[in-house]
Amino acid sequence: MDSEQEQKQKATILKLLSEKSVMKQDVYTNTISVFNELKDTLKEKADDLAESVAAIDKRVNIYYKDVSLQSMQLKVAGDILDFQMHSNVFEFDRSHPMFKTSYIKSNEMNSFCGIISVYNFLADSYKYNRLNDLGYLVARVFVNREKKFFLETRTQIGYKYNAFSAEPTSKEQLSDIVNELIIYAITFDLFTPPYDSVRQVSVLEIQEKSSSSALRTGKRLGYMGSKGNGSSVDDEINL
Repeated sequence: MDSEQEQKQKATILKLLSEKSVMKQDVYTNTISVFNELKDTLKEKADDLAESVAAIDKRVNIYYKDVSLQSMQLKVAGDILDFQMHSNVFEFDRSHPMFKTSYIKSNEMNSFCGIISVYNFLADSYKYNRLNDLGYLVARVFVNREKKFFLETRTQIGYKYNAFSAEPTSKEQLSDIVNELIIYAITFDLFTPPYDSVRQVSVLEIQEKSSSSALRTGKRLGYMGSKGNGSSVDDEINL
């Protein structure tokens, strides 16, 4: 027979499995659902914008691309918005402002989220296989067990979705977010790096450049630290 202690432990394990583990499955399922809804939104935007811009200038390309079950891209002219869904469920640090909201205080299970990250890359980084090029995190969508969401971003739309939505995600909200991300990517321009940061180059870099355009490029590469590491990338876009 099981000891009393073992019975208590088993009961605790089953309680955790039935509550916490089931909750995380719900979060994951909802995050996949939102990701797929975003996928439909991106496809619609790509088709609509491509048709409209063709009448303006056929050199401007807009298209959607499936990369994997958890990765997709929207190319808009010289930019790519790369959407990545993480396979895990995350909890916020207790110091996060979210824990001060009545929504989380009412049930802390609501704070567990799946994450969809959106990065902005130069389209040429992919076209010319410039593997050292930098992309920037422009938004993170957090989805919880009730399919409610909030957005972490430095774009103009951040103030609208900086707390969990009152209702589950809607097509209208996702369309609004995608539109703003497109606007942000187009208006977030490539800056010329300071002369001193690019005045030295190795033979290897030049040889690689001749075959794959390997010299590192990024929209704010000019803001890199003097030693070339990424720790001092402009806070405006380094979330």
